[in-house]
Amino acid sequence: MRVVVALSGGVDSSVAAALLVEQGYTVMGVMLRLWAEPGAVRDNLCCTSDAVGRARAVADLLGIPFRLLDVRDIFRRAVVDYFVAEYRAGRTPNPCIPCNREVRFGYLLRWAREQGADYTATGHYARVRRVGDRYQLLRGRDPAKDQSYVLHILTQEQLAHVLFPLGDLTKEEVREIARRKGLPVAEQPESQDICFVADGDYRRFLRQEVPEAARPGPILDTSGRMVGEHQGLINYTIGQRKGIGVAAPEPLYVVALDPERNALIVGTADELGWTGCVAEGMHYISGEEPPGPFTATAKIRYRHREVEVEATPLPGRRLRVRFANPQRDVTPGQYLVLYREEVVVGGGVIKEGVR
Repeated sequence: MRVVVALSGGVDSSVAAALLVEQGYTVMGVMLRLWAEPGAVRDNLCCTSDAVGRARAVADLLGIPFRLLDVRDIFRRAVVDYFVAEYRAGRTPNPCIPCNREVRFGYLLRWAREQGADYTATGHYARVRRVGDRYQLLRGRDPAKDQSYVLHILTQEQLAHVLFPLGDLTKEEVREIARRKGLPVAEQPESQDICFVADGDYRRFLRQEVPEAARPGPILDTSGRMVGEHQGLINYTIGQRKGIGVAAPEPLYVVALDPERNALIVGTADELGWTGCVAEGMHYISGEEPPGPFTATAKIRYRHREVEVEATPLPGRRLRVRFANPQRDVTPGQYLVLYREEVVVGGGVIKEGVR
């Protein structure tokens, strides 16, 4: 069986490739050149010449062919333009999810199939289980590294052709395998979240791409009273307390961003709590929308502690959920992802919180 492995020059993807070679697959290593930020000292943190060199060295050590694919145009349209547009609209995006949908499991999987490969593999910490003629996406065994949240957009067709060799391993076990196999990336540090920003300063990147979002504007309380001036909406996110710069009898938090008025809305902890939210663009792993209300657990951010919810499907691929207890950080633009124990049900983009 032939497998194309997405290599990044890091330890996770390298060990994924090594395990597949060990298991007898015919493996090709592919690195995606995603982005080159103009004027940056480094092309970007995921596709530097050093990273390419590490990926190539791993491929040579494993005795597998290596290809570098230029997907910068696709990445710009699917990920960077989306990231900028969401911030311009006052939302807080997660760029990893459209990248997985359109690039890693969209373009790369199609390319791999065109090359005659049976599967594409990555170093994600997640698992796939076949049940009859259907596929389930499961959490990774290591709760500290589980990445199923950013994979909830995978379809049945994609799940049928993806492999996650690290799904049953912990990070330390992965590093130990890398050491045992003599991989030169065994001690490579973790990669950052926003890989296309060269210095990791996404606010600097946004000041270049969305200069209007860096303009100062009014800070309003929930009654509409002006209580201060903010330093640009790109510097704030829902639930933030530090850096607001407003003196008040009790702590104030960011409760909303209003790009039309260039206003930052702040309130007390009580005003930050939400009893539920509405998500749009819902995608269900099974390919079928639930016929009626159901219960599940949910994450409203990647590192969010799950909460029990009652979920009600709405017309137009929307979903309303009610939390078992109020949640503070309901952030438009982030993803609501639903679980039933270890199985990912699906998810969608948070449109708004519900009081």
